[in-house]
Amino acid sequence: MTRAKRKPIRILLIAEHLIIRAGLRLLLESHPGFVVVGEAGARADALAVATREKADIILLDVDFSSHDSGLDLMSGLLSVAGDARVLLLTGVRDPEVHQRAVRVGAMGLVFKEKPPDDLFKAIEKVYAGEVWLDRSLTARVLTKMVRSNDTKQIEPETNKATLLTEREREVVTLVSEGLKNKDIAERLFISETTVRHHLTSIFSKLDVASRFELIILLHQQKLARTARY
Repeated sequence: MTRAKRKPIRILLIAEHLIIRAGLRLLLESHPGFVVVGEAGARADALAVATREKADIILLDVDFSSHDSGLDLMSGLLSVAGDARVLLLTGVRDPEVHQRAVRVGAMGLVFKEKPPDDLFKAIEKVYAGEVWLDRSLTARVLTKMVRSNDTKQIEPETNKATLLTEREREVVTLVSEGLKNKDIAERLFISETTVRHHLTSIFSKLDVASRFELIILLHQQKLARTARY
């Protein structure tokens, strides 16, 4: 399907400062494939809008007065926003903040000094189910996650795979293709609630905490491709 015929990507914009939100809205709406369905600055407003709009992408500026409060907000957003995927926009260069962000559930991170085209590409890739990380950040995050996994003495991938049921393997395959829960449910003729139950079981069996970590694990095991930028 061509971009002209494809329905626009619905974006929820969350940034603490009004002038930042106004500039980002103008930038995003200059792109023919995007529509900003809502914006918020305060935590309560952000959660309310995320619950109501069910956006495809949540673009979150984490340069709040407290980085931890920004990450806490992201966790809350993911709990109410359905299948929305979070993309962080930040000027923070602290690798520990980046690692916490991806562990909480961010599917991508764009630095503010990057050109607009990078942000546009990141939104499209994350919407498609891929991971978007800066090249320098990718290496650091993957290294830390691999080392963390090493300390847990994870079983060989062949043993881990045997823990999954046939249906769970089907779900993993569709996740690796970038499908959202709703699409997975339609493909497998099951409910979205059942998909969520399967994902909870998969996360537990594979010892991952989020969809992001599942994709990273698949990448490490050569079972799926993770886009790196």
